[in-house]
This record gives sequence, structure tokens and C-alpha cells, in this order.
Amino acid sequence: MKVNIDESWKKHLNEEFDKAYFKDLVEFVKNEYQNHTCYPKGQDIFAAFDHCKFDELKVVIIGQDPYHGIDQANGLCFSVKDHIAMPPSLINIFKEIEQDLGKPFPKTGNLERWAKQGVLLLNATLTVRAHEAASHQGKGWEQFTDQVISTISSEKENVVFLLWGGFAKKKAKLIDKNKHHILTSGHPSPLSANRGYWFGNKHFSKTNAFLTTKHLEAVEW
Repeated sequence: MKVNIDESWKKHLNEEFDKAYFKDLVEFVKNEYQNHTCYPKGQDIFAAFDHCKFDELKVVIIGQDPYHGIDQANGLCFSVKDHIAMPPSLINIFKEIEQDLGKPFPKTGNLERWAKQGVLLLNATLTVRAHEAASHQGKGWEQFTDQVISTISSEKENVVFLLWGGFAKKKAKLIDKNKHHILTSGHPSPLSANRGYWFGNKHFSKTNAFLTTKHLEAVEW
């Protein structure tokens, strides 16, 4: 089955595209996009993979659902398009980077610049109906993205997995802890962050410290 995803990922995921659940998922997504407003745009559904080549991948950040507001989602978890107001979770991510690394608050919430440095910004569900959070959950995306995580775990080594919040932490079971580095904390959403579960986790400096010990280039957050 032909799927419009970056070539570097195809050899690792081609078998998945031919499975019955994925074919059903494709039909569901096509129908949703034809009959409803959905996000992200069709060409951006696999943007996380298109901007982060498999061979260059060194960090994985796991989100749950794309943003469902008008023109927010760009196919990368936590990221928004240029000139779109930053959602609260993203603001808290940048506040932590500011505290952790002393970097100034950025002008854009578009995280393509991270992806191009080898950060896979992976939502567990890659599509959503406008203004209906979680509307595409349980349709097959989670099976696919779990396979992505398992494939990264088995085929690569020394990848940093950033698991923020209860949902992401459950993905730890898919990751070989002897080959990779896992960092966990609360979610950057205001509810979690304001209770003290997010700020001060220093995940960005810790990630770079680990990468440096493995002679890999640090991420310019």
C-alpha cells in the first residue's frame, strides 16, 4: 500500500501499511476528511516523519492528539504553524527551556526547527476532527504509532525519549531501557505545570548532556 511518508521511514514501516487495520484506518481518515473539517491538512499528516529522517533521529517527544483549533496543527506534536498563537502547553515548554537553558522565548511556536535536528514530534493519533478532541482515537492510529516507537527502540540506540504526562509514560513499556534513555515528568499543560509537575524537570539540558556523552550533536532548543 502506498503511503506518502518520507523515504527514510518506508523500509521500516512498509509492512505496517499493508496490514488490515491500517487499510481500515486509511479509509476512515479519507471519509473524515471528505465529510468534515479535519486537522492537520492532508499533506501534513505525516509531517513528523517528513521533517525528521529516521537515520538522523535522536530524540522522541510523544503527544496525544493534534490541536483541533483552526489552523493550529502542523503535524508535529505540541507545535503550531507560524503566526498562530501558542497554546498553553507550548508556552510552558518554552518557559522551561528559558529557565533550563537561559534561551530567550521564541517568536514562533513552529517546532520544525527541532524536527530537522532529529527530534521526532510524534502524536499517538495523527488526525482529529475540528473542535472535537480525541475524535479520531481508537481508529488504528495508536497501533501504528506504537509500532513506530517499537521500531525505533529495536532498530536504533541511544535515543532520548521524553515522556510527559500519564499518557506518554505508558509508552515506556515499548522502549528498551538498556539501549535508550527515558526521561519522564508531568505534562506541560497548565493543570499539571501549576501543580509543580512540569517546571524544573530540566529535560532539555539533560537530553543534551546525554547526547553529548554519546558523541551526538546537542539539540538547539
